Amino acid sequence: MSAKPILWIVIPCYNEEQVLPITAPMFLNKLKALADAGKISKNSRALFVNDGSKDRTWEIICDLAKQDEHYIGICQSRNRGHQNAVLAGLMEAKDKCDITISIDCDGQDDMNAMDQMVDEYLAGCEVVYGVRSKRETDTWFKRTTAEGFYKFMNLMGAEVVFNHADYRLVSSRVLNCFADYEEVNIFLRGMFPLVGFKSTSVYYERAERIAGESHYPLKKMLALAFNGITSLSVKPINIIAGTGVIVSLLGVIIAIWAIVEAFRGNTMAGWTSTVCIICLLGGMQLVSLGIIGQYIGKTYLETKRRPRYIISERTWESKDRHWIEEDQQ
Repeated sequence: MSAKPILWIVIPCYNEEQVLPITAPMFLNKLKALADAGKISKNSRALFVNDGSKDRTWEIICDLAKQDEHYIGICQSRNRGHQNAVLAGLMEAKDKCDITISIDCDGQDDMNAMDQMVDEYLAGCEVVYGVRSKRETDTWFKRTTAEGFYKFMNLMGAEVVFNHADYRLVSSRVLNCFADYEEVNIFLRGMFPLVGFKSTSVYYERAERIAGESHYPLKKMLALAFNGITSLSVKPINIIAGTGVIVSLLGVIIAIWAIVEAFRGNTMAGWTSTVCIICLLGGMQLVSLGIIGQYIGKTYLETKRRPRYIISERTWESKDRHWIEEDQQ
């Protein structure tokens, strides 16, 4: 490691043409402020990861890279989702820097928290989680569902840091160990705690989105939660098995009771109770089969070992091609 650590800020971008021109200078200013304070090397970079955007996001990233060497970017061959975009940036950075900080492009996460993150790293922490101190900017529904999400994840056996998303500092040492985690179904905020190493948290207040629209509506949040649970924990399967045992025992008790009542001559037609039992058990079976099917599907995808991301372009490679063309002319 150099005397002053090289920092790469990893910034996933998807259709961010409205917000990128605003937040990019903010990232650059933060890099320069940290370098001027003597906390990081002046060779640090802001790495933008274009996640198959349909707008001018990649063109803006390329323009930024031409304006200042501290801006660099990679482009995925197609949209692969936020988690894969962050992973692509981290894997690109792990051998070229000492520390990375992943952060969203929308400017909601407080960039000033990076100062404390770097301080914690210099004090010996390998992973520093950015944690929201409060959710006053969220609606009641968003706040309740988000906090319930973290509690439910932990209840299901997925180890996650409460109110932490994907704003975190990770050392290259941790990233090189993390590279051995080769699963296709990834949930980064639940995977990094599995790696271990000394870690801590810094707290910050999250602001409103600076521009553009959020790319994480309720539907995507629910899908992310379900993916996280089924990727990191088999507890739902254990719950199904436990519920099956309880229902089976109740069934045996009811069967014995029914036989006794039949011998006593107390039986009578029970259409309502029969329908209710059938509907209850049928619903439980379908839900159980659906959950088990999710695990089987994930196992199927894992066995294919498809690439989690494919980088089609890099801004520095574009510069190299441009220089070669000029030399040939």
